[in-house]
Amino acid sequence: MPNLIDKKNNLEILISTTNKNNLDFIDNIFFQSNKSKYPILVVNQSDNNINSNFKNINVINSDSKGLSISRNLAIKNSSFDYCVFADDDIVYKEDFYAIISTSFKNNPNADIITFRMVDESGKLFKDYKNIEYHDERTIRDINSVVIAFKRESIIKNNLSFDPLFGLGSIFPTGDEYVFLMECLDKGLNIISNSAIILSHNSDSSGKMAHRDQNIFARAAIFYKFFGYLSYFKLIHHIYLLKKKNMIKNDQILNKFLVGIKGINKFKSI
Repeated sequence: MPNLIDKKNNLEILISTTNKNNLDFIDNIFFQSNKSKYPILVVNQSDNNINSNFKNINVINSDSKGLSISRNLAIKNSSFDYCVFADDDIVYKEDFYAIISTSFKNNPNADIITFRMVDESGKLFKDYKNIEYHDERTIRDINSVVIAFKRESIIKNNLSFDPLFGLGSIFPTGDEYVFLMECLDKGLNIISNSAIILSHNSDSSGKMAHRDQNIFARAAIFYKFFGYLSYFKLIHHIYLLKKKNMIKNDQILNKFLVGIKGINKFKSI
């Protein structure tokens, strides 16, 4: 049973973390706000169990591995009408809770609302597009920690994160893109809100698209959603990396072959 908390605070914060012995890390997340005011669910993937002495914080201890599995455990054990994903290395802005809650109140037909974040210097984390509704192109820019959702919409449509993707998985990135793509496929309304809700250090997998592990995973995602068109998608992806000067001419072939390995790996599963 979840700890009792004022249900007027109807947004639950779902924090994924690993190898924690206590809940001290939460103080950093809510450095600019008051952690005692909000419903919080922590999924701790560790051999060590931690307990909560706070009425608003519940903990799920699990010996499972992988961020997508952690997110799924959080969704399954959530209990409030609205939820937002979180990691242990973010810092929420002072008014984040009101921003998210008000956005759902003002957009009753929204199943998912995405927000924005900044890096440690206060610069926008990505070159966000000024849009109202997301499609399969715009969700590429979204990190999981700025995704808030209506719990009923996710549960009713049996939606979850694909455990093949994300940190700790076979394909170590792209988990939020796969999740949002499957939400779009189910006809969910995904709205974009330009408000900034948190800060995150700039060292993110989303900014390392040129790395082999990211190309490996990206190619697998192409195959998952586009089948044999994935080979053309991969060529275009490598072209964009070169155009952005993220790879050099003498790396093009090797990066393409890494992508082919990702496609073949996904096909073999």
